[in-house]
Amino acid sequence: MKLARGARRWIAAAAVVPLVAAVYAASVGFTTPSTAAFIVALGVPVFVTAFFRDPDREPDGDGVVSPADGKVTVLREEEGRLRLGVFMNLHNVHVNRAPVGGEVFELTHHEGGHRPAFSKESESNERVVTRITESGADGEAGFVVVQIAGAFARRITPYVDEGDTVERGERIGVIAFGSRVDVVFPESYERNDIAVETGDRVRAGETVLAPLDVAPTRTPDTTTTSESF
Repeated sequence: MKLARGARRWIAAAAVVPLVAAVYAASVGFTTPSTAAFIVALGVPVFVTAFFRDPDREPDGDGVVSPADGKVTVLREEEGRLRLGVFMNLHNVHVNRAPVGGEVFELTHHEGGHRPAFSKESESNERVVTRITESGADGEAGFVVVQIAGAFARRITPYVDEGDTVERGERIGVIAFGSRVDVVFPESYERNDIAVETGDRVRAGETVLAPLDVAPTRTPDTTTTSESF
């Protein structure tokens, strides 16, 4: 099984849990409660290993692909741009992918809280904002991926940096333990361009969210700034 980058240190830390449980069980003579605790502890490194799995993915077709595995919980317009958010539960793959190919125009880390990732308040959580544009294009014209830490997430690890070129569906980072990933579409996209609804299940780098090229049908709102995301 392929693992996400940096997973081995998390698995090593998790492996300490059954070791401690075994020492404790031995010290009290392997009573029924201590033995049960040891058996439960054996599952911790197994769970952590499964959490950091990183399967290969291929897009289902042409178009903008989902940046994350999980359920669509946000689909709304903000300052003239559509925001689509995918909530990742603990059982989902947490490696995130580029919705489109292009240049990483900007990558910014914002400090913040750790509220539940499915709540409205989570948008003030710790997050990493990645802007992807066509090479040489204005950064405001591209797609924005927002990796949002959740109540249990304590580390967002980007795989890319400003100036890098990414392919559609390429791995761009991982969030450790429960979180949300949003994609903010360019101003040319409207609600009827989106192929999914809130409540739908999507897969990172595989599920197509919208066409790649959408001609603008309205006047762009030039007041949108990076602080909106």
